[in-house]
Parts: sequence; C-alpha cells; structure tokens
Amino acid sequence: HLIASDEWREIERGLQQRAELMNLILTDLYGPRELLRKNLLPPELIFSQNAFLPQCSDIEPGPDKRFLSLYAADLSRAPDGSLVVLQDRVRAPLGVGYALENRMVLSRVLPSVFRDSNVHRLALFFRALRSRLAELAWRPHDEQRIVMLSPGPRSEGYFEHAYLAKYLGYTLVEGADLTVRDGRAWLKTLDGLQPVDVILRWINDSSCDPLELNAGSHLGSAGLLQAVRLRNLTVVNPIGCSIIENQALHAYLPKLAKHFLGESLLLPSPQTYWCGLAQERDHVLANLDRLLIHETSRAERIHPATLSAEQLKQLRQNILANPNHYVGQDDCPCSTTPVLLDNTLQARSFVLRTFLVSSQNDYTVLPGGLTRVATAPDDPVEAVQYGGISKDTWVLASEPVRQVSLLSSQDSGLYTLGDRGELPSRVAESLFWLGRYAERADSVIRLLRAVFLNLLQTDSDQNVDSNCLHYLLQAVTQLTETYPGFVGDGAAERLANPDQELLSIFLDKTRSGSLAHTLQGLLYSVSTLRDRISPDIWRVFNDIDEGLQEIQQQRSKPGLSTTDSEMLNTALDELNRLVTNFAAFSGLAMDSMTHGQGWRFLMIGRRLERAQQLAHLLRATVVNVTEHDSALLEYILLICDSLMTYRRRYRSAVNTQAALDILLLDEANPRAMSYQLRHLEADLLQIPSDTTGSSYQHRRDSRLALQALTCVRLAQTDQLASASDGERVQLAALLDELDHILPELSNTLTGTYFILTEQRQLGRLEQDQREQG
Repeated sequence: HLIASDEWREIERGLQQRAELMNLILTDLYGPRELLRKNLLPPELIFSQNAFLPQCSDIEPGPDKRFLSLYAADLSRAPDGSLVVLQDRVRAPLGVGYALENRMVLSRVLPSVFRDSNVHRLALFFRALRSRLAELAWRPHDEQRIVMLSPGPRSEGYFEHAYLAKYLGYTLVEGADLTVRDGRAWLKTLDGLQPVDVILRWINDSSCDPLELNAGSHLGSAGLLQAVRLRNLTVVNPIGCSIIENQALHAYLPKLAKHFLGESLLLPSPQTYWCGLAQERDHVLANLDRLLIHETSRAERIHPATLSAEQLKQLRQNILANPNHYVGQDDCPCSTTPVLLDNTLQARSFVLRTFLVSSQNDYTVLPGGLTRVATAPDDPVEAVQYGGISKDTWVLASEPVRQVSLLSSQDSGLYTLGDRGELPSRVAESLFWLGRYAERADSVIRLLRAVFLNLLQTDSDQNVDSNCLHYLLQAVTQLTETYPGFVGDGAAERLANPDQELLSIFLDKTRSGSLAHTLQGLLYSVSTLRDRISPDIWRVFNDIDEGLQEIQQQRSKPGLSTTDSEMLNTALDELNRLVTNFAAFSGLAMDSMTHGQGWRFLMIGRRLERAQQLAHLLRATVVNVTEHDSALLEYILLICDSLMTYRRRYRSAVNTQAALDILLLDEANPRAMSYQLRHLEADLLQIPSDTTGSSYQHRRDSRLALQALTCVRLAQTDQLASASDGERVQLAALLDELDHILPELSNTLTGTYFILTEQRQLGRLEQDQREQG
C-alpha cells in the first residue's frame, strides 16, 4: 500500500492531534474529571462502563505525568475521499510487530524496488519507543529494567509479542514471572528477584492485577496497581486506559477538541449516536437497517442489515435493556486496494492501522502502518492474529531516505539496558524441557529407523534379523511406553504384522508416548521460546513440523494402504530427514547460542534425557542374554551412532564387553553414558545455586550427578557383560541405580529452579535487603 509524502503529512498532523486529545481526555477522567463537572461528557457514558476502573484514579502514570505513551488508530477512506478514524486503540500497540515483520520481509524480497522507491524507514519510531520507555522509569537509566508482559504462548498474538521483544531487546515475561513485594514489582530469575521499572503490557486492563481488579485472572500479578501508586513501577499504557476506546466517545470528540485544543478535529469519526441518550437511541432503533452497531465493551461491529428477523428482534431488545452499552454509527464503506489472487488483480476492502508513541511534548508517528485487507469481497477486515491478510505500507519520500538502524551509536549506552541477561525461571524450565523433548524424540527416531531398516532389508541373513526385530519392537514399546504394543495383550499378532502399530507410534499425535506426540511437546516448548530462539533454529523446527504434517496427510489419503512397502519407505525417508533436523539443531545449539544460563539448562535437559534413554534402551535389549546378542548389539550401536567407532576401534564382530565399554564408559564418545554424566555434572556447577555455596556439600543436584557418574566410572565391563541364568545381573543393578538417581535429579532441579516457592522468594529478598542496609 503506497502513500505519498504530501498526503502522509496531513495524516500525521491529524493523528498527532487525535493522540494528544485522547491523552487529555484520559488524564481528566482519572484526575479532576472537569469534563463531567462541566457536562461536556454525560457521567453515565463513563461510569456505566466496565472499562472505567475507579481503582486507577489519581495515580501518576509516570515521571512526566503523561498518560498516553502509545496510541493506534484504524483509518479508512470515506466515499468522498476524506479519511476517518474507525477505532482508537490504546491498550496495546496491536499490529505494530506485524508491520515491522512485513517491512523486514518485503525489503528483502524486493530490495531494489524498496531502495529506489525512497520509502521512509521504521527504525526511528522504534528508537523513539525505546527512548519513551526508558523515560518512564522512576530509577536512573543505568539501573532500570524494562519487560514486556504477554498472556503467553496460547495467545493469538504471541508471535508479535516475541518478535517485538527480540527486536527491542526486552525480556518477555508472563504474569507468573512477576511478583510484588513491599510495593515494588520483581522479576523471578535464577539469580533471585530482580526489580522491574517499566512494563509494556499486552494484556487487558482488568487482567493486570487480580488483587484489585479481576480476581480470576492469571495473566497479571497481584499488587501491580499498588506498585504504580507508590511510583515504583510504570505500566504502558496505564491500567484503565481502555475507557477511551469506547466508541460512544466519538460523538463528543469534535466538542472536546474545541475544549482542549481550540481546534477542529482533523481526522473525524463516522457520525456516531450513543444510545444512552433517548433521542439518539430512538434514531438508532428507527434506522437499524442502515447503521452499524457497536457494543461499547467490544470492538466487533454488528451489521443489522445482515441479521435474521429473530436476531434483529433480539438486538432491539438488548439495546432497550442496556442502552448505555450500545452505539450506532453511519456505515462508512471501507475503500479498496488491489490484491493478487489466482493470478488476477482483485479489489478488497482495507483498513490502515497507524501507530504513535509519545516523544517529549509531541507524538512520533510510525511512517506507514499495518494495512489489513479483507479475505473476500464482502467480508469484514479481520485481525492479522486471527488469520487476516496484511500488507506493508510505504510512505514515499521525494528524495533518498537516510538509512537508520535501531542500534545507533549515540544510543548504544541507553539501549543496552533492557535485558541484562537475567533468565526467568519459566524460561529456564522451557529450555530444560526443550532439551529433554529433543533428546527423547531423537532416541525414538533412531530406534524406529533401525526397525524400519530391518523390516525393509532383503539380504540373506533374514532369520537373524527377524529374531533381532522382535527385541527391537519390544524396545520400541518399552521406550515410548505405548503399551500394550509389542509386549502386552495382542503382542504376538502385532509382532507378526508390526507395520500398523509402528506407523501409529510414529504418526498418531493423539497417542501418548508416540513420536508425533513427543514432537508436539517439543514444538510447544519451542513456541514458548520465540524470543529466545534464533531464526536458523526456528527454521529447523518449522521443517520438522511441516515434514510431519506432510507424511500424516499422505497416510490419511483415501485408498492408500499403511502397511505396504511404499509407506514404510516414505516413513524411513522421513525418519532420516528428522535425524538430520535434530543434528542441525544440536549443532546450532552448540555453535550459535551464547553459553549462558539458558544454554546450560538446555544442555542439562539434553544430557539428562539422553542418559535416561540409553539406560532404558540397554535394559530393554542387553540385560537379558539372547542367542543373537552380536547382531542385536550391532543394532544398538547403530541406534546410538557408535557403530563406526566400534568398527574402527575393534575391527571384529560385536562383543558385549567392548560394546558396553563404548556405550557406558567411553567419556570421549558423545553418545556414551559417562559422557552425559560428566558434562551434566559440569553444567550443574555453572548454574546459580539457591544456597550460599556452590560446592558439592551444598548442592544436592551436583551430588546426584556426581553419584551417577561415579557409579558408571567404578563399573567394570567384564562384570557388566557376564551373565547368570540368562541375565546380566551387574548391568541390571547399574541401570537400576541410574534409574533411581536420574529421575531424582530431575525432580531436584524442578524443585530448586522451576518452582519458586514463597519461602525462597522471601528469603532471597530478605537477604538482598540485609546486604543493602
């Protein structure tokens, strides 16, 4: 969507005027309320609305007492060519992240066109945003901490929250990451409680503080309003600001512009009728067929002309029962923009959302905005997070535009303060489980790949392979815990015809323990870390997701047998691709992630899970002696990616003692048990402790890791390989010990780092207070 500079200057002036007007209205409503005293606004228009929060009255919004730091407006062009504001938005800058993403994508796809068109850059707006947030902190710049508060990964807009947090360099938090103590907001991190100065929020007003507002909300943190009252915290935009999103205000804006600014409104709204006034309610009811109806508490528009007779009757009854909550507006058809669909240009309605941020005594306007386009000719324009279409909006300059970076050298001292490396305990837990899910999936993938290879091979050693296959199939059930599978009721039939059971374990995402189910958990963990995951790692997981969906769709095609060799070959190809994907993730995690606290929890999760998976695999396949030990051990070495190591080292048929030496005791083998435990112990000593010391006597997690490592190091392979009555007793005892220690270590980590109890929070805070005074 293109806009010329001359036209944009007029739009910019109108937006700045409207933002300033909204700021003055909001300041008055939560302050002196002169507008109500002078009858410029009906008191019922304000006090009858749930969006008005009396608890927020007489609270200073920040050091400069300016209420509205962020403002957005939805613009459309009326039939006469003039621009009108359809909706004012102040709760959060919804859509600004998508506008940024559109610009990033389009400037890379069409670099020469973008450069030659002299498009105004967006970076100045985001620099102004960061400057504004820094100004709102009550503490000096070198001490302040700014966070972005999101509802979490289940929110439709979470992508935008994470995208902006990463771009701006702020910590993305959820309500559970925050706590309020002694009138100050704190961020729960592995290093203890860290003070928070500014919160840029993406949650509703009433959800911010369950103590004073909505008691059922889990999105905010109890006590935030009190922290704001005590001038220890600034929330952007202020809690309670949503009252000025009330569409009924549009009827009074021209008069209020004259009152506050002595000017006419440059960007008007469509003619508006508030049903709280009898005359206007009668007008709305008499003209329902040509008006749009808004509920003051909702952004959606109602088109009475499209309603059935029964629905229209219900709407009339609702308006008569609660007139203060309904607004009628003249229908202003949105102008259209060309879109390319089915290789043809078609017209679609669009709305332009513009964004402003307070800047000293004025507002800085984002040059352009988010152009939202209807998906069908008669459809309304939908929000992007709900699947709507959007376009980048270019404001064209008449001369070359100077390239501006968000990280300008003169601002480097100011803008390095948003995220000082602290790791919220929730993020540490997500990284820990990302590591565990990744290793769990990788182990199952390698095991399934070995089984599929066995099923498909046609060499002369078929009899031995068939016997090995039974043990491998039973191992699949035991490792994935997809019982009864190949070991419970009906196992004999499934062992004879394993194809459908294997494909179910591979592809059935509704089956607990299946590979698809594990990958779902993995992808969810990744989704909670959007602001922490690099684009390269994100592409790896996207590839995993897309490949899995493709083979699931292929399996569900009508008429396709899931037991023929073609499907097995397809599944094997997908397993090979998944092995490559996880190898790519492992390499990127090692070489691209900063080796800080977050990386260590990722590695701890991986080491712990790989050790447990190896113990389970050995228990299922090696503890009991079989006449096909050599062939079975060769498969186990293949699954553990250690077969080449064995062949280079021993150049002989697979021997149990030698195989166990490589799989358990070789600390140079990245797949060996001792390698996992040695690195696990080292990583645990590098993460912060909840005690005053970091030595073994103070740290239960490190002691458990050392205990497991010592058990393995003291083991002797000849004793592990020896059997009595068909069982390798010493090996079983070692695996029993590991099966006891490793889950206990996982529980210890959870209790220490991921469940921040009140006692630990208060204890750390009291310690900090003692140190300060």
